[in-house]
Amino acid sequence: MLLDGKKLLITGVLDPRSIAFAVADTALSQGAEVVLTGFGRTRRLTERSAGRLSGDVEVLELDATSDEDVAAVAQDLQSRWGRLDGLLHAIGFAPASCLGGGFLDAPWEDVATALRVSTYSYAALGRGFADLLAAADGASVVGLDFDAQVAWPGYDWMGVAKAGLESANRYLARELGPRGVRVNLVAAGPLNTMAARSIDGFGEFETVWKERAPLGWDLGDPKPVARTVCALLSDWTPGITGEIVHVDGGVHAMGAGVPSA
Repeated sequence: MLLDGKKLLITGVLDPRSIAFAVADTALSQGAEVVLTGFGRTRRLTERSAGRLSGDVEVLELDATSDEDVAAVAQDLQSRWGRLDGLLHAIGFAPASCLGGGFLDAPWEDVATALRVSTYSYAALGRGFADLLAAADGASVVGLDFDAQVAWPGYDWMGVAKAGLESANRYLARELGPRGVRVNLVAAGPLNTMAARSIDGFGEFETVWKERAPLGWDLGDPKPVARTVCALLSDWTPGITGEIVHVDGGVHAMGAGVPSA
């Protein structure tokens, strides 16, 4: 039981196809106790998905852009557990103008929203839960990423937000490391999630991964990503922080297509 006795807070569960759902499901199977978060109208989706997980999993209200919400959840977890062994940041949003090929036309107000929700919230959660994480023995923060080393078609300002997330990951690791907290990102290959389907041109990613993934890639299977997240949340990676772990079938390392088997 890789996560036996661990107390985990998991954000971003929208439906059973989401990566965060797969992480929660895997964590529960490995002995963790899990609390989910939801926000506004989408909280009902999270609660519905929670009902499909094993065990009684509670959903707390958390708008990651609200310091008051973060403080309220931290207070709840302090009373409930007194510590936090792990946190999954699976939060991202960009207005429609920031995606789909209109990079130069997106207004600053929309770009600011994308950066605040998708990038700054990572640091905000790290700050808000720092004391609870430090109270655990070797706590871990994990965020979900999409490789920001290159420009992707249609990804536009979300790609910029992810590049910022990768930088924030290094700084957050620097800040929380002295308190015994590890901070890492998992850069996942494309998956058929609700968020991915909202991106115009998402189908192009499938072609890229078919041509360039030496291990192959299944857009409908989030389990490889979920297992890697759970490994980083466990005690088996004590010396890893500030890292970006690619779980993408190897595409990030390839300069061109791979030969057929």
